[in-house]
Amino acid sequence: MTHCCCDYPTVSNAEEIRRQWDNVRKTFRRTWAEELGEWPQTAGRNWPGHHIHDLLHGGHPTAQSNVLPLPEEVHKVVNDAYPACYARDPRWLSIGPVKPYVD
Repeated sequence: MTHCCCDYPTVSNAEEIRRQWDNVRKTFRRTWAEELGEWPQTAGRNWPGHHIHDLLHGGHPTAQSNVLPLPEEVHKVVNDAYPACYARDPRWLSIGPVKPYVD
């Protein structure tokens, strides 16, 4: 990951937003499946839904265009990288690929 424009302030109701996602996750995956095919799994476990605009910084918890299924190990790498983005780490301030999530 080499580019980010994360300058969104943190939200005060992160727990509430997380609960919204938790409450709608199964329905979200069913709706996803109707349009895009079954939600991906590995060894019978659903992949996590990664919020592209993360919940702590105001990302919409249930917007289909904001959630991307990622394998668990990839989801962990992406989530571990996010703090560098918000810390204004220079690696995140350079121009990245045209399409996000390809590098």
